[in-house]
Amino acid sequence: MTRQIGPSPQELQRALSDAAAWVASYLQQVGDRPVLARISPGDIAASLPESPPEHGESLDDILTDIDRLILPGITHWNHPAFFAYFGISGSGPGIVGELISAALNVNAMLWRTSPAATELEQRTLQWVAEMLGLPTDWFGEITDTASASSLYALAAAREAAGLDIREHGMAGRDDLPPLALYTSTQAHSSIDKAAIALGIGRRWTRHIETDDAFRMRPDRLEQAVTSDLAAGVKPVAVVATVGTTSSTSIDPVPAIADICERYQVWLHVDAAYGGAAALVPSHRDVLAGCERADSFVTNPHKWLLTPIDCSLLYTRRPDDLKRAFSLVAEYLRTDEQDVVNFMDYGLSLGRRFRALKLWMVIRAYGRAGLASIIGGHMREAHWLAEQIDAASDWERLASVPFSTVCFRHLPADARDPDAHNAALIDAVNASGQAFLSHTKLNDRYAIRVAIGNQATTHVHVARVWELLQTAAEQSE
Repeated sequence: MTRQIGPSPQELQRALSDAAAWVASYLQQVGDRPVLARISPGDIAASLPESPPEHGESLDDILTDIDRLILPGITHWNHPAFFAYFGISGSGPGIVGELISAALNVNAMLWRTSPAATELEQRTLQWVAEMLGLPTDWFGEITDTASASSLYALAAAREAAGLDIREHGMAGRDDLPPLALYTSTQAHSSIDKAAIALGIGRRWTRHIETDDAFRMRPDRLEQAVTSDLAAGVKPVAVVATVGTTSSTSIDPVPAIADICERYQVWLHVDAAYGGAAALVPSHRDVLAGCERADSFVTNPHKWLLTPIDCSLLYTRRPDDLKRAFSLVAEYLRTDEQDVVNFMDYGLSLGRRFRALKLWMVIRAYGRAGLASIIGGHMREAHWLAEQIDAASDWERLASVPFSTVCFRHLPADARDPDAHNAALIDAVNASGQAFLSHTKLNDRYAIRVAIGNQATTHVHVARVWELLQTAAEQSE
């Protein structure tokens, strides 16, 4: 009789049931845990064996070790008082979708390798475009993060420039001028990384000055483009941002689109964070002008309750995107006509079935439900901004177009405001009751409270404000 290797079907079924119960319990009780992991570097590694087990262990024992070995080193992004970076939610429906996707374990590289994966991805992206008020005839695909989506978009922009880089590359060419990429001083670092990866380089990445609200200045953009053209530099793309990482400012996309059209430069819009706000009727205009973009990215894993990772890349110029990446080996050729093979539109041949979890989230909450949650986050942010504005020794450092508030404490006797505010964040984070991060705006250290978790209520926002005030009082 052959010895069973690996879990038996009965053990797997029991483990799946136990895991489902664990997930449900975790989501209900995560708010009772310290938000930030309270361990020292190396603690988790020291608790794990240096060598793998020789023989398989029971799933019961392994699941027990999740609580014993793993949870102590988890920072709880699903905690309702997680206010750092951009607060996100892995909602129940999304988690179920992730589980089923893992069980199906399809590689959505070709239409043939799972037609449902390809066609559901196409339809779900059409749904999101409609919900956001974007053109529903845009081509869309799901990548892992906005870093990849923007890289793909800018690769398409480089291809669209007609420089034959696909065949001849960029090295050793005396017929290739320097290529320039334009974005604001507030743009996400992934844009600079894309410029590095695509051979444009940091020297030719133009960081355009912003106005008092941290928005790209169109006049400075046009000056940079015309100056480069006069110097023999080739403008390749402009990246505008709807919801910058530090302050969540909104670049003036209509004016930027005018410039891009005037000089025939690709326009990419990074709305990884802010795009979802367009679901709320009162904020539909945050995407004004984006319908004129050549490419656009938004991330459901930031503000649409979808477990990370899930980034949506749209383009009205899919042929340029396909030319940038398509390379079909013989073993990947198929005879289907009029189908999309997503492997042709990016670097990855292997593609997860990410559409399933997003589809389940949209169906479970509906447009109105998602809009209600996002609108609630923005109302809480405005409440917090009002408290800061009303307090004499607190200063708000940026407007609040979405659900992120940037501010600082500024007592009259503060000798080092940056160190003082950093100490306030440390005090709040050490309490375990909330987790905050920071940024710098105009060289001033800013506390950032980013509200975006599905479970966050007014109680949590009021509590973090109370914790900050208490820390400020105790520091005096």
